[in-house]
Amino acid sequence: MKPAFRQAAPRRALAPRLTALTVVLAAIVLSACNSQPPGGGQAPPPPQVTVTTPEQRDITDWDEFTARIAAVEAVEVRARVSGYLESVDFTDGETVEQGQLLFVVDPRPFEAAVAQAEAVLNQAQVSAQLADNDLERAQDLFNSRAISEEEFDARTQNVQSARSAVKAAEAALTQTRLDLEFTRIKAPISGRTSRALVTRGNLISGGQSNATLLTTIVSRDPVYAYFTAAEDAYLKYQRLAQSGDRPSSRVAPNPLRLKVSDEDGFVHVGAMDFVDNVVDPSTGTIEGRGIFPNPDGILIPGLFAKVQLQGKGPYPALLIPDTAIGTDQSRQFVYIVDGENKVSQQVITPGRLTEDGLRVVEAGLTAETRFILTGLQRVRPGMVVAPSTANDQQGP
Repeated sequence: MKPAFRQAAPRRALAPRLTALTVVLAAIVLSACNSQPPGGGQAPPPPQVTVTTPEQRDITDWDEFTARIAAVEAVEVRARVSGYLESVDFTDGETVEQGQLLFVVDPRPFEAAVAQAEAVLNQAQVSAQLADNDLERAQDLFNSRAISEEEFDARTQNVQSARSAVKAAEAALTQTRLDLEFTRIKAPISGRTSRALVTRGNLISGGQSNATLLTTIVSRDPVYAYFTAAEDAYLKYQRLAQSGDRPSSRVAPNPLRLKVSDEDGFVHVGAMDFVDNVVDPSTGTIEGRGIFPNPDGILIPGLFAKVQLQGKGPYPALLIPDTAIGTDQSRQFVYIVDGENKVSQQVITPGRLTEDGLRVVEAGLTAETRFILTGLQRVRPGMVVAPSTANDQQGP
């Protein structure tokens, strides 16, 4: 019986300790339940955001293309006669005027040819005069029946043959004089020359398809700008012409602007003067051309540039900063605020970017819609915000 008494004693000693532990745990749980968050349990204030409405103004669309500058006139200066080059009479890269002397081919062989042609012409003229005299005598003899009709006809034919010989000699003399004139090679247009491709003393060939190229000349002012536009752009311009919103560039010099790589803005102002008659089937593009004044000569052939062609406009439009637009997969949206300052997401259709950095909104907003300009990272749809009005609605 003593072993059983000894086992029951420890259980009666553990009971007070379990009771005390239970009291402590209950106190901790009660304290946790009665604890309050910092701030006395109040919700955080609504986030501060800046709101504004779309800017309204009339705008004009300008479509941008890559262009290549070309000369209005460009000439390859080639020799018309063969011979030894006697002199080069211009400086490489010089600006020349039409008719200015550029090269001289040794003229002596051509001077001799002119002298010979003059002698041949003189001989032909003497023969023609003799034939005329014979015909006059033959006429008197034929009238008196002293010569036969056959002999009279022969003398008449001699006159015609002599006159033909005179004309041939005159033509030969004209050709030799032209050849002599062609030994002095002059600028066919005004413009800037390239370098002389042949130096004096060299034998050059002329008057053939493979005539020696001596230099090139390109006109300076004005210049052309060639560019290609996709067929979609061509169709757009045609639809605008049909609706009367913009005339076709085939019949009207629509405004065109141009800039080169080191210029910040489109400072050169020109106009359209040509649209090709076909769409290139290999590229799906059509070629257009503008003409630009170039008084300072900064635009030279071969230079690449950007051009802007006036499209639709002016027309009223709504504009917002690009920074206010968000993207959700394939959609673009802005956060708008209603009369109760509640945020919602509004899908929009953005258009082109204007020169001052604002984006045209083609659909999705009205002139009275308030959208969030700053504080976008702190808002979510359904949230209530504390909006303030932007001071500068045109800021980016």
